[in-house]
Amino acid sequence: MRPLLRAALKNAADAQRKSRVATLVASRGYVLHPMDWMPSASDQNSPDIYAPWIDWQASVEGLKIAPQEQLTAQNWDDFYPAARRIALAEMRRRDPATARSLMEAKATGEPAEVRLALIELMHFNLTPTDAPFLKSLATDRSGKVQELAGRLLARLGEHGRPGNDEADDPVAELAAFITEGKSGFIRRRTTYTPAKLKSAAQESRRVDLFASCYLVDLAAHFGKTESDFIGAWQFGADDRADLSLVRMVAVSGSDATVALLADTLVAEGGKSALFVFHLMLRLDSGRKRNLIRRILKDAQNLEALNLVEGAEASWLEWDDLTNGKALSALRTMVAGNDEPAKRSADHALETIGFLATAETAERLIGDIVAAGMLPAAASLVFLRLNAAMTGTKT
Repeated sequence: MRPLLRAALKNAADAQRKSRVATLVASRGYVLHPMDWMPSASDQNSPDIYAPWIDWQASVEGLKIAPQEQLTAQNWDDFYPAARRIALAEMRRRDPATARSLMEAKATGEPAEVRLALIELMHFNLTPTDAPFLKSLATDRSGKVQELAGRLLARLGEHGRPGNDEADDPVAELAAFITEGKSGFIRRRTTYTPAKLKSAAQESRRVDLFASCYLVDLAAHFGKTESDFIGAWQFGADDRADLSLVRMVAVSGSDATVALLADTLVAEGGKSALFVFHLMLRLDSGRKRNLIRRILKDAQNLEALNLVEGAEASWLEWDDLTNGKALSALRTMVAGNDEPAKRSADHALETIGFLATAETAERLIGDIVAAGMLPAAASLVFLRLNAAMTGTKT
């Protein structure tokens, strides 16, 4: 199997794709050989099984085995950063209050970069009981930590700091770039539409304001809840403003609002539906899977599969490919002479090679080869690796 692993790593164009190989392999109970691939010292996306490797990379002392006992304030320094982060992430999932107490006690003594990575874990099981700790970070030495804490508080419905007056209130300035209107004859309802701007400078300023303000504050300015504001937004009037709003929701919207916006964008279809990829890291696995299935069913933009972040490996079944236009679209692209279409098929096959079960991967290889692709084509290497890992190693 190692030749297949090496081929998949060689074919992976960047660090993100190489990490995807490691994730697929880990989903079947295997690890890569360290002579073939090593995560970087700053890696935070590789499977948990690679934590000792990451710590070894970061350590000037060489390999140090992470303690097997539970992380506590007493043994905090016995854990290297990657192992500590994984332990805290697991703790936030099962005992969030204890994890928060540990961060309160120990995180302040860590360097800014490590502190930021630890505070990011607060998004697991985030509740109002976390607010006092997050508010205490308003005076943190790192501006990035302050910003992150502010965004997490916004997700809890906590308002940001208002300006001293209307003139220096960024939320009021942003609201001035949005037009409030009415629609409907019998049941009148409020609508929000991006205002038509007069210059590129105004466009740029609106983008910056969307990036720096919080959704809860913008909605409150109009006297609305987050969900009411999103429900009243008129998608399709200005793509750039739509994208800015989606990015705002991704970083500061509540979990419920993120889910609402994702469903709204998918229902809108067209270009608006593609904006949902900016919400991927906030969506649960079920919504991610449904989105992937929708892309495959419509087959209008299979390249969009490459934008799916944080998806799980080894779950896509054969029925997910045959229940729609994806399989026929891939066959057509492979059999044709359109080079851009062939490249699009190559990228889609790589992503499907990550998502698919071993059985699905094997069946897809046969189908694509029958459509005209060479059996040894580099585009099939991810699928071949997947198909070779039948069963799960324990």
